[in-house]
Amino acid sequence: MAVIQSNSRENIIEVKDLVKYFPVNEGLLRRKVADVKAVDGVSFAIKKGETLGLVGESGCGKTTVALTMLRLMEPTSGEVLFHGTNVFEASGSELKALRRNIQIVFQDPFASLDPRLPIGDAISEGLVIHNIGNNKERFEKLQATLKLVGLEEYHANRYPHEFSGGQRQRIGIARALVLDPEFLILDEPVSALDVSIQAQVLNILKDLQDKLGLTYMFVAHNLAVVEHISDRVAVMYLGKLAEVATREDLFGQPLHPYTRALMSAIPVPDTERKKERIILAGDVPSPLNPPSGCRFHPRCPIARLPHCSEEEPQLRELRPKHWVACHYAEDFL
Repeated sequence: MAVIQSNSRENIIEVKDLVKYFPVNEGLLRRKVADVKAVDGVSFAIKKGETLGLVGESGCGKTTVALTMLRLMEPTSGEVLFHGTNVFEASGSELKALRRNIQIVFQDPFASLDPRLPIGDAISEGLVIHNIGNNKERFEKLQATLKLVGLEEYHANRYPHEFSGGQRQRIGIARALVLDPEFLILDEPVSALDVSIQAQVLNILKDLQDKLGLTYMFVAHNLAVVEHISDRVAVMYLGKLAEVATREDLFGQPLHPYTRALMSAIPVPDTERKKERIILAGDVPSPLNPPSGCRFHPRCPIARLPHCSEEEPQLRELRPKHWVACHYAEDFL
């Protein structure tokens, strides 16, 4: 069931029961013997102008959600509705128009840029593909976009290797913004940067959101960064959503034991303030063979067997706009 956090008319994008499995083939005939269940029934909505933070451990499926939403990977099943249009059913010119309005900023700014292409050409490439404007208009749009992200006009003639990591990420943001999109997926855009540069890039993103009315999905594993930039936060564990809430509710009183363990790992700058660390037992199970029932139950400190190992918990609204997939989340109210 889709988790709709606001009136559906306000939602710019809705993800409904998104599933992405990767087949595992073996033998000479390459027959499928199993599936890696990277994303297994994820649903959420994002309203215009807000930022949804999508967080979780490495391998939980958050980047796969992002790439599948854009159809950079084809889904196994489910729907992604952008202003009511199903992205997965679009083709040809309709899909091209959707991709103009939905852009992505990748994690590694250097790997996402062609080293043989001046960054002015890399940023303007989208304008050429979508046949927007003439050469003069494209040049003017390039200059305006460079200024938006804090770069100078003369930077257009330089190559990616001539820039620092923070500057490259600004170039990645400029390349996404040049098409005037409504919705940006930010896939760990600051994880490869120094802390001081992270703050600069995050401030640029917030300023651009206010100035241009953008909507973001911010994919990350750094909870401190997510708290700084997000309006709502969705926590993923092993291909499923564990908790969805406003930033204030999630960081003030998390209700899922997995979220509580993540929160306990956030460093506290005050050395005199004690913080009880929740250590989870074992390792994250393989998405090739996820546990039955609640996927978190083998590591959960409040699991009650056999209930948790046999019945899969569904997302339910325990507080206004606070959804949690745990049979015993009421213990933390």
